[in-house]
Amino acid sequence: MTKKILLLSVSAGAGHMRAAEAIRAAANAAPGDVEATHLDVMDYVPSAFRKMYTEFYLKLVNKAPALWGYLYQASNDARPDSTMQQLRRGLERLNTRALMSAIDEAQPDAIVCTHFLPAEILARAIRKRGFTTPVWVQVTDFDLHRMWVHENMAGYFAGNEEVAYRMRRCGIAPERIHVTGIPIMPAFGQTLERAACAREFGLDPTSTTFLLMGGGAGLGSLETVAERLLALEGSFQLIVLAGKNAKALAALKLLEARFPGRLLAQGFTDKVERLMACADLVITKPGGLTSSECLAMGLPMIVNSPIPGQEERNADYLLEQGVALKAVDGPTLEYRIAHLLAHPGQLAAMSARARTLGRAHAAGEVLGHVLGTPLRTPSN
Repeated sequence: MTKKILLLSVSAGAGHMRAAEAIRAAANAAPGDVEATHLDVMDYVPSAFRKMYTEFYLKLVNKAPALWGYLYQASNDARPDSTMQQLRRGLERLNTRALMSAIDEAQPDAIVCTHFLPAEILARAIRKRGFTTPVWVQVTDFDLHRMWVHENMAGYFAGNEEVAYRMRRCGIAPERIHVTGIPIMPAFGQTLERAACAREFGLDPTSTTFLLMGGGAGLGSLETVAERLLALEGSFQLIVLAGKNAKALAALKLLEARFPGRLLAQGFTDKVERLMACADLVITKPGGLTSSECLAMGLPMIVNSPIPGQEERNADYLLEQGVALKAVDGPTLEYRIAHLLAHPGQLAAMSARARTLGRAHAAGEVLGHVLGTPLRTPSN
């Protein structure tokens, strides 16, 4: 009989969606009859609620990160029966009836939530209407916010032992907590040959290579950061991923012509893992999924200007574990890169440490617990 798994995420930031897709990919590759469906909760709410929930979040983290940090902590500290929390839950109930209809229609054997909103909605359904489908919760950062914690969940998946400890301190039964890591796509668990990947992109596999990902929040535009780094002394290559930012990519292509053989500018790509295989270090925002991908690939990081809240907590974890350095502005980034070029042993030690923390097959472990049958996965 086919086991039907329903994955629920929220498109407020890409990480929750990517974690759900990773579990879906693990289900597609699993032996036996497993069918996984992924729904974005925001597709089942009125447009006004969706606009408030997703756009408001994105505007806050990009335009007023300090305010987001305050709200993150205030909502974590608020009592469950506080007026603020009761109003928030009431608003969510009014706008998620279509989601409950979609879940009833899907008739899943189990549900995995990669965002706290569907977990909260289903916790109430279990309590108030006798909803019986087992609901599991995958936390997607190296931090635990109280909004993730609900009664009557079948189980919780934590990114590390500290998050698991905090879950127990919040009253979650130890036997319901599983330290799996954060689910990432199978591609990041492959064994990739650096030389082959480098040839694919016209890079020198023997040269120290840095990978710059995403926007700069505090560091400046991608082309500005790239130009500053390329002005440093020392022999290295720089890869810059501009994603869907066409303006940044055009500026980077002009810069690429000025630094032939030293800069590779890329737009949106589905070969991130192959570019990572060419790199010795990644300069990135410390999202839970991106950080987990880097760890799985054995890549240390320089984390830049993490937003207060979950990214700041992720950065703290990475720094404490010795797999990352932090750059709060352009000059600090220049210093960090120059320091690592002068001390290659430190970079090598950070890489070795990253490999010990990587959980490339977290998605398969999660799926195994949900199905009640541990899946065989390759050794990390």
